[in-house]
Amino acid sequence: MDEDIMIGAVEIRDLLSGEARVCGPELDLATAARTLHQQGIGALGVVENGRLVGIFTERDLVRAVAEGAELAREPVSTFMTPDPDDLAPDVDPLEAARWMLATGYRHLPVVEDGVLLGMVSIKDLMWAIMGD
Repeated sequence: MDEDIMIGAVEIRDLLSGEARVCGPELDLATAARTLHQQGIGALGVVENGRLVGIFTERDLVRAVAEGAELAREPVSTFMTPDPDDLAPDVDPLEAARWMLATGYRHLPVVEDGVLLGMVSIKDLMWAIMGD
């Protein structure tokens, strides 16, 4: 792939749609799983007192099931990734994709001035890079 590929004026903020999908750290794993499924998403921002404190992903759910968690009783805080890395909304999608591939992330929160704007997935970034 050409190292000089330019996406144009597209930024991460342009890939976000609607409000950020969030839950509180006390939400039980079963409800979080249903939310992921019903919303067709792979991650939830975990917010407490208006601040992003974690991210709960499909991978976290698989780990919870594999470890025998009581899905209806245990909170997402037990299995979430606390204090996740995040992206600024003005990051170039190609730069973000390279970073996500290097780190193995599939989803990252997009945060501006401490506010969660949304979640971006590696799939979102690939669509932005490859075009329609």
